[in-house]
Amino acid sequence: MVGTQGTVVPERRSLWRRGWVRAVAVVVVVMAMGLLIAAEYVARHTEPLLRHAVIDTLEQRFHEPVELDSLQVSVVRGLQVQGQGLRLLPAPDVHQPIVKIERFSFHASMDDLMHLRARVDTIHVNGLELHIPPHSMHTVTTGTTHKPAVKLTVGQIVCSNALLVIDTDKAGKQPLEFQISSLVLKDFGANQPFVYEADLINPKPTGQIHAFGNFGPWNAESPRDTAVSGQYTFSHANLGTIKGIKGTLDSTGHFAGGLGNITVDGTTYTPDFALEGRGRSLPLKTTFHAIVDGTTGDTTLAPVQAVLGNSSFTASGTVARVSLRPGEEARAGMKQNLGHDIALAVNMPHGRIEDVLNLAVKADQPVMRGAMTMQAKLHIPPGPVSVVDKLQLAGTVTIKGVEFTNKGLQDKVDGLSMRAQGKPQEVKEASHDNTPEVASQMMVQFVMGGGLLKAESLQYELPGAHVQMVGVYAMDRHTFEFDGHVKTDAKASQMVTGWKSALLKPFDGILAKNGAGLELPISVNGAGGNFSFGLHDSKLTADQMEKARRKE
Repeated sequence: MVGTQGTVVPERRSLWRRGWVRAVAVVVVVMAMGLLIAAEYVARHTEPLLRHAVIDTLEQRFHEPVELDSLQVSVVRGLQVQGQGLRLLPAPDVHQPIVKIERFSFHASMDDLMHLRARVDTIHVNGLELHIPPHSMHTVTTGTTHKPAVKLTVGQIVCSNALLVIDTDKAGKQPLEFQISSLVLKDFGANQPFVYEADLINPKPTGQIHAFGNFGPWNAESPRDTAVSGQYTFSHANLGTIKGIKGTLDSTGHFAGGLGNITVDGTTYTPDFALEGRGRSLPLKTTFHAIVDGTTGDTTLAPVQAVLGNSSFTASGTVARVSLRPGEEARAGMKQNLGHDIALAVNMPHGRIEDVLNLAVKADQPVMRGAMTMQAKLHIPPGPVSVVDKLQLAGTVTIKGVEFTNKGLQDKVDGLSMRAQGKPQEVKEASHDNTPEVASQMMVQFVMGGGLLKAESLQYELPGAHVQMVGVYAMDRHTFEFDGHVKTDAKASQMVTGWKSALLKPFDGILAKNGAGLELPISVNGAGGNFSFGLHDSKLTADQMEKARRKE
């Protein structure tokens, strides 16, 4: 259409003046509004159907009574379903739910609802809590057999901020809690296990755990017997969050069993394991078999096979979760009034004393080297004190092929051995060549605790001599004091040459005691690498020496 000045008038203005076009537009708008109103009407009237579908599906899946505070259906952003306050109860009269969900949401299609079904790809859940009740709690199954009016099928459930709590009714025991940052459940069908994948931060030692496997089917009559299995990785765990030790731990393994009794098999590797403020770091590898009792949170280690540096050992025993005394959790930096009481039997058949000394003593080099065996009982009580300070260890250590790294001390030992064997002519060379001539053997019955090692019996044997002593070693100050007796094979006159030998010969019978050629009192004390010998018998027991040291 051409205007008065040659301009073109849009065709649509002309069309809009036609009545049938306006009528069609009005009809389209009315139909759109009608469809929207109809959709909202259908959505509002499907809320009860979906509510029953959710409740009936969960009751069939878990065989537990279900409560749902609210559920809304909206078509503003597609057919969106949102629910709040979902609870699964172990019995109608029990207020503590087994499962509690703050909020959940999912999308469904209008076509599915028109055919009384809802196929949901993903349900998003926020604020999931799963409580496993103690054995004493009576559970009631709903016996739900009717089918929901709308058949609800779910592809996967994606959870954030999930919490697994294994409750207990045992006195002095606290629930076992697992904070899970993300959790995905798949294959959400009746009477079959879930497939799960979870990520969580372990509080102590702090590190990332990733686990995946199977969970279920749900045992409604005894929830803690519900099966769980899977594999895990524990990455870059900071051992420094446990007061008294250091290092970065990585672990992998697998587990299986009921929630109340899980068997775990795995390995750990810490390339830089160390005691805080003590010696050097050493690589630590372990292979373990453990049983976790979900009724108490206690763990049985049976056993742990470990390699520390070049030393191998096994440990077996328990790690029990206990309540701390009032105020101790605050001093320990804990959010809950919980601690661990560790009791282990340690057996080291193939060890090196230098590994233990490098770990425990801050020094340029260990005081001695040698092959070591040990049988001991280890106890670490709960509490805010450093692991090193509260560690209690008691047992027997045997060291063979002892060589002292201090050349002066080794020379003195070599010279003593030559005299004790009746070879005084070789003493000068042996005690001044800075080369070990003899390898000795040591056996110690000890008790260690509070930073102090108490040797209740120390037997030191070298060619020609036997030394028996008691004493104490303060690990924090690196000071030591040992008293006892030395017995020699040679008689007094045989330990020296020339006129000294002739002078002592008449006294050989007097100095010989208890079947030995010579018996003399001896004392050794010092600090760090400095030491002194003396002919002195304090007649103090190890307990008396320990008490004297603690008073200093």
